[in-house]
Parts: sequence; C-alpha cells; structure tokens
Amino acid sequence: MIPRKAFLTKGTGVHKDRLASFELALRAAKIEKYNLVSVSSILPPNCKLVPKEEGVSELRPGAIVHCVLARNDTNEPHRLMASAIGTAVPVNEDNYGYISEHHSFGEEEVIAGEYAEDLAATMLATTLGIEFDAEMAWHEREQVYKASGHIFDTFHMCQTAKGDKDGNLSLIHISEPT
Repeated sequence: MIPRKAFLTKGTGVHKDRLASFELALRAAKIEKYNLVSVSSILPPNCKLVPKEEGVSELRPGAIVHCVLARNDTNEPHRLMASAIGTAVPVNEDNYGYISEHHSFGEEEVIAGEYAEDLAATMLATTLGIEFDAEMAWHEREQVYKASGHIFDTFHMCQTAKGDKDGNLSLIHISEPT
C-alpha cells in the first residue's frame, strides 16, 4: 500500500484531559473520524500533495489513515508551543521526498515552520548528494537546494498556541494523512 495523495491539516484543542484535548484538535483539523497511524518521514514517489478538502473527501469514517504527526501539549498557563510539518518534494517524481515533524516551546510560528521545512529539505538534499554548507542560514541553503535542479519544492505548515490561562491542557496537532 503506497499512498498516491497526501494533504496537510492542523488543529488545536483545549481541555483538562489530554485525550479530550487531542480529540478537539483532531476535530479542528477535520480528521477525527479516522484511525491515525503514525509513520516515519518518507513522502512516497509519485505522491501528490492535494488540498485538505480533496484529501478528506476520499476518506471514509473509521478508515486507517497513515500520517506523519507533529503533536505538542502543555498545561502551563501562557506557555508558547509549536508543532510543524515540513515537506521536500523532488523534481523527479519517481524519487521519494521527505516529511519532517518539529515540536518546540517558545518558538514563533515562522521560526518553527521554517525549521521543519529545513529538516525535510536537508534530509532530501543529503540523499540526492547535493553539496551544501550546513552552517549556511536556511534561506541560503534553500536556494542552493532548488538551484541544484533536484528539489522541486519545500514548504511547511505550523500551528502555535499558548497554554490555557487556567492551566487546562492545551494541545496542538498537525498531521499529514496519506
């Protein structure tokens, strides 16, 4: 079973119980009806990234859905947390790409999102033999990767949230069901 389509989605949930908070985040992401199975970071060859609405329309309640899952939670009031998914898609669709997940505290949305994107792109670049300086800033490496002619696109989706003021568990969830 090799997926042909994937989509990104995200959601947040706040509740005093961790499981209920996760359920609320899944509902916000519109994927609460599926049995999610976490997988590692490979975007299969010839797998198209599609809009969430298109991806969800092809799933049925109760379906087993494989996903790369970024998940974070806190019960600390006002604590900033982030969850992000980064993707790197090769030019040659017969090659596999990468999906990375990143979970952090204290990082703003852009920082956490770009970090996840950088992780995916760097993993793909190393498998394709693209030479780069690991000390370069992400935006400089991104240009090197794309100029190589091997990496078609990179992007990310990130969700940030702050802990509930009353200390109820806040959870953020990002998933890429495939």
